[in-house]
Amino acid sequence: MLRFFSRRLLGAIVILLVISAVTFFLFYAIPRDPAMLACGKNCTPDALEVIRKNMGIDKPVPVQYWEFMSGIVTGRDFAQGSCPAPCFGYSFASSDPVWDTILDRFPTTVSLSLGGAVVFLTIGLGAGMIAAWKRGTLADKVFSTASLVLSSMQIYFVGPLVMALLVFNLGLLDQPKYVPLSEDPAGWFMGLLIPWMVIQIIFTANYTRLSRSSMIEQLAEDHVRTARAKGMSGKFVFFRYAWRGSLIPIVTIFGVDLGSLLGGAMITEWTFSLPGLGKLAVESVEQTDLPMVMGVMLFSATFIVLFNVLVDAAYAFIDPRVRLA
Repeated sequence: MLRFFSRRLLGAIVILLVISAVTFFLFYAIPRDPAMLACGKNCTPDALEVIRKNMGIDKPVPVQYWEFMSGIVTGRDFAQGSCPAPCFGYSFASSDPVWDTILDRFPTTVSLSLGGAVVFLTIGLGAGMIAAWKRGTLADKVFSTASLVLSSMQIYFVGPLVMALLVFNLGLLDQPKYVPLSEDPAGWFMGLLIPWMVIQIIFTANYTRLSRSSMIEQLAEDHVRTARAKGMSGKFVFFRYAWRGSLIPIVTIFGVDLGSLLGGAMITEWTFSLPGLGKLAVESVEQTDLPMVMGVMLFSATFIVLFNVLVDAAYAFIDPRVRLA
């Protein structure tokens, strides 16, 4: 187990380094100068040079990249002051510390992601199991058809429709907003209810189809048929043998989905104007804010890589036939 995690950790570090390098060097392919944007129309060459130095972009690009990556571990000194590790620098747009901004936005993304995951996992797995258990019946056809239709929809299309119906026309709910859970639990729940509903519509459809097909495949396995031949009840075989084996592909997809959501549910946050990491990433790209783009990118990539490692480790606990070696 230790050897497995060591290999995966080394691979994760390499992946993060590649992502950081590609993101950093691609930034300079954008035909926009952040120093010129900050300097304004009546900019003089001297003022522009001072701004470049304060931003830390007056050096060659490889030197800037090295200083940025080393600053994450050791910290850096800027014109704005000392930046302790982990230091992602200061925002070009707001001059705020990047790390503090990420930590400030992260609770919104966590609330949106975990709440939505609980809803779509519960409904999606339940609907898929029922469809597999009642294969060929009306219930199976209803769940399968509904999941096929819903999976073709997009958040940026469903979100405004749900808001128009429940908020503006019927007045049943308030507009989505983020309220810290510690301050107002009821306001936190009601503010994120519509985004959760929209997320579960999209993801529930995918998990319904996946759990149904995986469960049907497991029900046809030899060990399941053998258990039935020994006289075990259908429900016992269904939950004890088939259901456990069907979780492997579901856990794989869920690990990727949850890591991506925690890294920033970009479309959902932008659709509902929620101040999370996804919305922060879009704003940073629009403002040519390199430190913020790098910080959000590495933070998001870390979650995706971490959850992939955890998914691989979870295989051994779900299915004893899987060996990490």
